[in-house]
Amino acid sequence: MNQQKANTFMSLQEAFEQASTESKQLPQRPSDEDMLKIYALFKQATAGDVTGDRPGIFDFVAGAKYDAWAEQKGKSSDDAKQEYVDLINKLKG
Repeated sequence: MNQQKANTFMSLQEAFEQASTESKQLPQRPSDEDMLKIYALFKQATAGDVTGDRPGIFDFVAGAKYDAWAEQKGKSSDDAKQEYVDLINKLKG
């Protein structure tokens, strides 16, 4: 079976897990914006809506990650997984 047909039968969870592995092997480092989107979609897919208080204003990285995840609020796990898979595939080139 060729790769395209194999992907047709791959479950969303399998595609998400594969994309997660591939995200660590991208040909070049994604932009900061894409890195935040990857993080936020992964967290939304695996943990649901953001919880806890936003980090302090001097913790810029944690604040940016929190804000990116908060932007995904209300998105279903399956929708977040699909967007994650699509983004990783786009970044693979």
